Amino acid sequence: MAVVVLVLAGGAGWESGALARLQGRRDIVVLRRCVDVDDLLAAAGSGQADVAVVGLDADGLDRPAVDHLRHHGVRPVAVVASGPALDQGALHASRIGVSAVVADDDLAALPDLVLAGDEPPATAVRGLEGAPSPDAAGRVVAVWGPAGAPGRTTVAVGTAAGLAARGLPTVLVDADPYGGAVAQQLGVLDEVSGLLAAARAAAEGCLPERLGGLARSLGGRLAVVTGLPRPDRWTEVRPGVLEHLLEEARGRGHVVVDTGFSLELDPFTEASGRPGRNQLTRSALEVADEVVVVGTADPVGLTRLARGLVELREVTRGAPVRVVVNRSRPTLGWDDAEVAGMVEGFTQLAGLHFLPDDRAAADRALVTGRPVVECSDGPLARGLGELADALAPAPAAPAARRVGRVARVRRRTAGTARPR
Repeated sequence: MAVVVLVLAGGAGWESGALARLQGRRDIVVLRRCVDVDDLLAAAGSGQADVAVVGLDADGLDRPAVDHLRHHGVRPVAVVASGPALDQGALHASRIGVSAVVADDDLAALPDLVLAGDEPPATAVRGLEGAPSPDAAGRVVAVWGPAGAPGRTTVAVGTAAGLAARGLPTVLVDADPYGGAVAQQLGVLDEVSGLLAAARAAAEGCLPERLGGLARSLGGRLAVVTGLPRPDRWTEVRPGVLEHLLEEARGRGHVVVDTGFSLELDPFTEASGRPGRNQLTRSALEVADEVVVVGTADPVGLTRLARGLVELREVTRGAPVRVVVNRSRPTLGWDDAEVAGMVEGFTQLAGLHFLPDDRAAADRALVTGRPVVECSDGPLARGLGELADALAPAPAAPAARRVGRVARVRRRTAGTARPR
């Protein structure tokens, strides 16, 4: 059976030579000469091609584009400039996920490379392996909640600050595609979006080297990757970028991700190769080691929370789910046990936490641009601290603090904070 090939040269001088060698083989069929990366991705989505021969300098050819090709069963083969630039080109290819590389002055090896499969012969390929990723030093915690502003960002910021206050290196990532507010809550006035900077670095294959610069340090052990400056710029974060960012950040400590609310799939994403608006949220939930679901304690909020827990089952892939019932208050007319009975009926929980409606502490945090746990010692700060303890318990915690499958953290309205 012949191998079907797509070619993207972008007008490079090697194109005619490559076509002559490929079309001269009976076991190779050149299906299409693509004009740009978008055309290439669309052709790959048809499911007819096996290999894509691409110029490494094609505009838009990055790791997400390579991931899209592989998702549709198309193996990329890159043609790079010969001479002194060969090693640099092979390194760039390895960073964006292309292992098969041939120099433009060695096109005689191209047909055998196209037919070789995923493990090309060493004699035909000049390539470099990417640097191995370090063992994960932390866990990814995705903070999600249904529509209605239940307090996702407040919980995400408070949780990240709580982990950092316990001496744990923590990266807070704003991945809300509908207008993240982490930077505003923390008083970060940088004009450069950390998420968009990460997208550019990932496209260039140098995210690991640049991560330290694009994650802004807030002092101590907390750093933040700020979100989109405008909601309409979600299209600039290609598929695979957030997963790459979270994996690199996980190697440096714990990661807390503030997500959007919607889990709805865009039906046109698969055909176009472009990201759906909610893909950022779904990607964070799919790679998370644990998911914190935030809902409010009022009737509308609890109804949305129940529906959200059902929707979430299809996305989390078995990750433990911990529910936070926010703005809990006695004037609603029911106690924690009644709310717990309702919530536990919709999914198996790793933990159930109640945060009180401490408006004074929340307002103080917003006005000062600091996390609640840093500017208050009230019940909300204590509740967020206990959530951080549950997410990253001390290695040698006393047996008395170990509880059953579902640990309910009751809200505290009086008394002093628990000793750390």
